[in-house]
Amino acid sequence: MSSNKDSRAPSSSPLLQSNKPSAPSISGGEPPPAPVSHPHDALLPPPAMAHAVRSMNDLNGPIALRDRSLIASSDTPPAMRSVVSTAPNSPRIPPVRQNSGGTTPRLRPHPATLNVPGMTVSRVSPDGKISDRDVAAKLVIIMVGLPARGKSYITKKVQRYLSWQQYNSCIFNVGNRRRVAAGLSSPMKSAHSPTVIQLDPPAQAASILLNGHVPQGNTEPAELNLNNESIDAMDQSAKFFDPTNETAAKLREQVALDTLDELLDYLLHQGGSVGILDATNSTIHRRQLLVDRIKEREPKLGILFIESICHDQNLLEANMRLKLSGPDYKDKDPHQSLADFKRRVAAYESAYVPIGEYEEAHDMQYIQMIDVGRKLIQHRLRGFLSGGISSYLTTFNLAPRQIWLTRHGQSVDNRLGKLGGDSELTPDGEQYGKALHTFVTQKRKEWLIEQKDKIAQSSFPPKAGDHTPPYPELNRELEEKNFCVWTSMLKRSVQTAMEFDNDEDYDVKNWAMLNELNAGLFEGLTYEEIARRFPGEYRKRADDKLHYTYPGVGGEGYLQVIARLRDMVREIERIEDHVLIIGHRSVCRVLMAYFMDLTRNEIADLDVPLGMLYSIEPKPYGYDFHAYRYHADKGTFFEVPNYRPQRTVDRAA
Repeated sequence: MSSNKDSRAPSSSPLLQSNKPSAPSISGGEPPPAPVSHPHDALLPPPAMAHAVRSMNDLNGPIALRDRSLIASSDTPPAMRSVVSTAPNSPRIPPVRQNSGGTTPRLRPHPATLNVPGMTVSRVSPDGKISDRDVAAKLVIIMVGLPARGKSYITKKVQRYLSWQQYNSCIFNVGNRRRVAAGLSSPMKSAHSPTVIQLDPPAQAASILLNGHVPQGNTEPAELNLNNESIDAMDQSAKFFDPTNETAAKLREQVALDTLDELLDYLLHQGGSVGILDATNSTIHRRQLLVDRIKEREPKLGILFIESICHDQNLLEANMRLKLSGPDYKDKDPHQSLADFKRRVAAYESAYVPIGEYEEAHDMQYIQMIDVGRKLIQHRLRGFLSGGISSYLTTFNLAPRQIWLTRHGQSVDNRLGKLGGDSELTPDGEQYGKALHTFVTQKRKEWLIEQKDKIAQSSFPPKAGDHTPPYPELNRELEEKNFCVWTSMLKRSVQTAMEFDNDEDYDVKNWAMLNELNAGLFEGLTYEEIARRFPGEYRKRADDKLHYTYPGVGGEGYLQVIARLRDMVREIERIEDHVLIIGHRSVCRVLMAYFMDLTRNEIADLDVPLGMLYSIEPKPYGYDFHAYRYHADKGTFFEVPNYRPQRTVDRAA
């Protein structure tokens, strides 16, 4: 009995008596109950305050003010609580916070503002790259379009541009995974078990879906059958892409999702900033399926659709020629391949829904690119990456042209081994400028003759063994192009172009953004002097030349050079004329890294000596590259066969 009494709270507790009528006010004539000793007495108001409360009760109706705390929220200040309450204080629940890296709780998401490697610095991103915390700044690009519309061409250029700006980006091609899954591409076999085909898990799952078992034994990849009317599980002729083929449709959908998951793993767990999904994605169902999967994995990720549409028949013909030399039709009869490819396109067209009203109704951001940059439509672009990509896409053109790149002739400071400065050319440097003008003029004439010969010899469909796709413009009349010569503002670059400036067939312009990397405090010093006087700075640069910035006012590094050359690259992409750039070592390194798609580890150590001349000719499938070395004794240039970019021997340079 006594234990039961002890378990009960005091009868005067208002919390336990909340179902009973409220205690009458003092005005009713009944004295208030005597206060009970309470652990929270230290929080009670002083007697004067209690008297004031009782007086207010008389003026405010039958419910005592002290009892109104039962009606108020749990955040009622202690001074207004019942003097006999035994209820504990409300628990303090900390807010859900972002992993800001600081100590102050934060409920709102962080802004996805501009990040430029080498040009912006913050606590979470000291190098200016997109940090893992800034998930909302990362981007999934989903390509859309029928086959032979230039999607892969656009994809490769966008990825190259982003990587050159030091954003971690990667292409995920659904077609490559589909070929492996269906058995057309031969996976790498284990050296220890050469008779068993080794498939990665998604490919193995797709094979089981199609065949009901895992292939065993020394099985060769199935050949693409262009003539057989029956379609088996491994056949990827046009019937494989028929929307009514449910088995193949399941395979294509599963492969697309598996590839997307690989892309999302790259962005969320491997430090990626931009992932590009290269596939047709030609139906609303497929596009919504991809969006749902992305939102399921990480709802804050940005999603950008880029659709490529082609109306130009010359462009379609050039793209089809590319497809006929691709992996699906390798070593096949070109006429049968062309017929099958057209049937494949027709199969896609039967279910194709261009981007438009559905995406706009669901507030999705997209870019429609028509005839590879001739016309651009964009909707609801958000974020600096989407805006930058849109601006870059407007510069695309497929005009045949040459891009020449060289350093200036030898200067006085070159001969002394000094950094920076604005010295003039030596007599040898002046001779180099004259030889450069003569050689480029000759090559300009040879190029025009060569292009006219290609027009006369081109055929479609391509002949067997012909793997060189033409420019679409080659089907039109080809006229001699203008030739631009661009230099920096420094004397050694301007003086190297003097012969071109005196020739009316060339248009010479000086650009400040082509100036040499500014060495700041070390301008005018040699590398030996820097190593002796500033050994700490010398070691820092040697350890990480790409991210190093010279100390002092105006000091730059390679990331700053990349940032200021961004508009220059867009202009080179935009113009349809030939261009010769007479630059400096750092500038030539950065530009060659862009056009030749070099890795970030190769940029700062690329060997670009004086006396080398490089020719880059953009193609629909990549580029043609030639290198020429100047021979002072002969006063001209000679091609270096099989030249490949290489690291400089002088690591200090």
